[in-house]
Amino acid sequence: MKVHLVDGTYELFRHFYAMPPAKNHAGEEVAAVRGVMYSIRGLVRDGATHIGVATDRVIESFRNDLWPGYKTGEGIDPLLWAQFPILEQGLEAWGLKLWPMVEFEADDALAAAAARAAADPRVEQVIICSPDKDLAQCVSGTRVVQLDRVRRVTRDEAGVVARFGVPPSSIPDYLALVGDSADGYPGLRGWGPKSAATVLARFGHIDAIPDDYAAWGFTITRGASLAATLAQERANARLFRELAVLRTDVPVFDSVDELEWKGPTPELAQFRKRIAQDD
Repeated sequence: MKVHLVDGTYELFRHFYAMPPAKNHAGEEVAAVRGVMYSIRGLVRDGATHIGVATDRVIESFRNDLWPGYKTGEGIDPLLWAQFPILEQGLEAWGLKLWPMVEFEADDALAAAAARAAADPRVEQVIICSPDKDLAQCVSGTRVVQLDRVRRVTRDEAGVVARFGVPPSSIPDYLALVGDSADGYPGLRGWGPKSAATVLARFGHIDAIPDDYAAWGFTITRGASLAATLAQERANARLFRELAVLRTDVPVFDSVDELEWKGPTPELAQFRKRIAQDD
């Protein structure tokens, strides 16, 4: 079997900004929800049999206690935010396994589900349906891959290396050095994608990078400056790496059999009426 793990938060954002507005008979904005539901239906029609979907019931998580600048729900369009509970209702009515996150993030649930599914010998492949660079750390060989359904690009471990210059195990270190504006942490001064990839390709992880540039054993543009910055800001680098590491201890399922889609529930008919566009 193949297991498909869907980033419901990403899907809702994507459809909200890609589709024209549409209100139901009660005046609720539902266009993005409709888009996600059609997208999930397409996944099933393409042959997906075991599906799990993660959403962010709140944007804040335990990471906000670690870094004050970490992303929050501030600034999210109210018309988008109001569709999250509607989407969760629809996914459950469709009969899907849903993980609405509160303390953790949707990406944590996907990482945990990927690890648990990959441990089951019956699973041929785990497909994480999201282009989020954080989730690249979950990729493993060709067994756990990342699928960008919009661009129709699948990345296995070799694809992650080709994209970022480092293997999946180094992705949290890479993000710690270059920063992640979407998640609200800045990385280290002077470090960019090219320098981070070059150095991590040699050392693998932040803690393995010597403070002394002379000990690096190779030459890189602005290497002495990069080494000095890391030496001065190593504590922040470790913190940013902690922010970037996805948690795999989130409770998601006991058996991969729980992800098998067995068809919609009787509630789907009523839900379809809720998201029908008001003519």
